[in-house]
Amino acid sequence: MGKKITLIVFEILLAAGVLALTYWLYLLISTPIKFENEQKVREAAVIERIKDIRTAERQFKAKHQHFTADFDSLINFVLTETMEGERKKIDEDDSVAMAQAKKKYGKKFKNIEKFTFSVKDSLFKHLTAEQVKELRYVPFSNNQTEFILEAGMLATESKVVIPVVECRTPYIAFLDTVKYRQQIINLIDNMENNFNRYPGIKFGAMDRGNNEAGNWE
Repeated sequence: MGKKITLIVFEILLAAGVLALTYWLYLLISTPIKFENEQKVREAAVIERIKDIRTAERQFKAKHQHFTADFDSLINFVLTETMEGERKKIDEDDSVAMAQAKKKYGKKFKNIEKFTFSVKDSLFKHLTAEQVKELRYVPFSNNQTEFILEAGMLATESKVVIPVVECRTPYIAFLDTVKYRQQIINLIDNMENNFNRYPGIKFGAMDRGNNEAGNWE
């Protein structure tokens, strides 16, 4: 009887061990896959927002000849300011219209006219005013963490002074550091030590002119 009970207990423990091992193997295989999928989703959201910041910075520089490191100034620019552009009055392929215009105005005719446009309504019509105000915040941070934004002037090797800007956010700002702690540690180590890259999402650089290139491109 005692041997039978011992055998039953052993079988129960063995079954429990097999289940535990199976679950451990499942986590070992599934966790990296889940992390990779979640990383892609979150990175995509961060990239979309940082692209809008880059667009705003480029327009800000086009008007003011320098970038800004102040989100208040950048957001106010998007919401309230206008830009000046140029467009053709007549399609140059329309030979009849071009001939008529030249006949009517002679040498004074110029096929270029200037116009003003709202930064918000033209370049950011895909965002509401409230969404523009939230550009500073890193997605998945509950509007608690802002992108790191720097701007300044840099003298190149040829002594030309150029405006530069850098906007970035580390992986730990938007990835789940509780659920995927080890995966994020490995990701950061890989980026820094194997690829010599910034462990996060960024565009631009403060130490060189790079046309505001993004590290995801």
